Amino acid sequence: MTRRHRSFESLNSLAPRRRTVVKAAAATAALAGPLVAAAPARAVTGAPAFLHGVASGDPLPDGVLLWTRVTPVPEATPGSGIGPDIEVSWVVATDKALTNVVAEGSVTATAASDHTVKADVRGLEPATDYWFRFSAGGTGSPVARTRTAPAHDAAVPRLRFGVVSCANWEAGHFAAYRHLAARGDLDAWLHLGDYIYEYGSGEYAARGRVVRPHTPAHEILTLADYRARHATYKTDPDLQALHRSAPVVAIWDDHEFADNAWSGGAGNHTEGTEGAWSARQAAAKQAYFEWMPVRPAVEGTTYRRLRFGRLADLSLLDLRSFRSQQAALGSGSVDDPDRTLTGRAQLDWLKAGLTASDTTWRLVGNSVMISPFVIGSLTADLLKPLAKLLGLPQEGLAINTDQWDGYTGDRRELLDHLRSHAIRNTVFLTGDIHMAWANDVPLNAGTYPLSESVATEFVVTSVTSDNLDDMVRAPEGTVSAAAAPVIRAANRHVHWVDTDRHGYGVLDVTADRVQMDYYVLSDRTSPDATSAWARSYRTRSGTQKVERTYDPV
Repeated sequence: MTRRHRSFESLNSLAPRRRTVVKAAAATAALAGPLVAAAPARAVTGAPAFLHGVASGDPLPDGVLLWTRVTPVPEATPGSGIGPDIEVSWVVATDKALTNVVAEGSVTATAASDHTVKADVRGLEPATDYWFRFSAGGTGSPVARTRTAPAHDAAVPRLRFGVVSCANWEAGHFAAYRHLAARGDLDAWLHLGDYIYEYGSGEYAARGRVVRPHTPAHEILTLADYRARHATYKTDPDLQALHRSAPVVAIWDDHEFADNAWSGGAGNHTEGTEGAWSARQAAAKQAYFEWMPVRPAVEGTTYRRLRFGRLADLSLLDLRSFRSQQAALGSGSVDDPDRTLTGRAQLDWLKAGLTASDTTWRLVGNSVMISPFVIGSLTADLLKPLAKLLGLPQEGLAINTDQWDGYTGDRRELLDHLRSHAIRNTVFLTGDIHMAWANDVPLNAGTYPLSESVATEFVVTSVTSDNLDDMVRAPEGTVSAAAAPVIRAANRHVHWVDTDRHGYGVLDVTADRVQMDYYVLSDRTSPDATSAWARSYRTRSGTQKVERTYDPV
């Protein structure tokens, strides 16, 4: 089968027994589906084991969603569809020793939900650190920290989030997660998509080299496959450490389904040969909600909104479930108003939420870049790999049709809405493209900076997935040194772009400004990679523009 990389990333019942104790409620995500044996992790004894760690997510002022996966017997591997039901207890306390218990409960883990469980705990205090643990059959999980969101009307002096995207298991180790976990100062961390990758082993690695093989080895297609791949990722010690350190707020992009996914298919899906897209998409979604501490939102998607006091709200988008197929390059259909990236209901929801927001900042978790991007005049040796990564014809076309550039009607409607309603302090937080960017979001890129900027955008690079220097097999930094000035000259709203390095971001929010600190890794292929601060950019309240600042928070 032909595999097309048209962009970096762009460039998819049993009701458990339940009881309530103290002021909390627990529930599992119990979703049934076809079950085929496959999985990476095994318990080494007959005792229950928590081989995939514990996690929390989607913090609210009065609660948080807790997650784990229990292996009740060695044979109950992820995706196998076998294994007995088992009672899983959980406890939440205000101290790491778990002596001051404020909530506890239990839930039954079953094969129907791949022995994953979720406890949606409520009745907690806002803006408070808590510690939690699961147990089953006399075995306890690791103890983890989580944190609730501030009260709805609280005057919040500061928020701090880790920001990551595009973590490809076969392309390296997840040292970025380890460095974020070690900070100890995060209110939460944002995963902006491509938490897993769907490819068969060797199809998408580190400059063509598999650093560590994943499971299953073949491209994932079925529910069992997606479950097993999620399970592989959650055996990573650095990912487990980050999940133990703070709650995650996650959205999906294409590789949780298949490369360049859209509502009716994907670039990396062959209808018939690889089954029906509708079945593959449903399997991917089911496994995602089983294996991620994410509350299913409207129509079982990831678009939803969280609030952090009066300082910020966070609108999280699903840019795969409702989008029209990517436009054929050069067809001119990117401007067709009948095509959509968001879907009508989601776009209306986003616009209404931005209008109604009474917070200082409106953050938008956005899986593909909203800022326009044209290539400009690159030398032939750089244009060819860049065009390949961005899905452009190698003679150079000014759009990447998998991003908002390919759906200009939706973008125009949204940006016009920001201007016409005088909505200020909107900041898009984006992954996908395997480069780091700091952008103004212009109403009209063709006349910028004479035309106004209506928002700003911070784009984080990949944790491990190949970026531009990897594609051309050049020493790190050399490609960016040549390409970045040309990209900026052709895109005057772009303040900075680093095409070469891997890493993560730390977003710091105060009433006066939002600042993104960009960190880079010494070597994505090393489990012991070090981390170094690279640059920082901020947007000050009321400006709708990005500026450089010379110190990290």
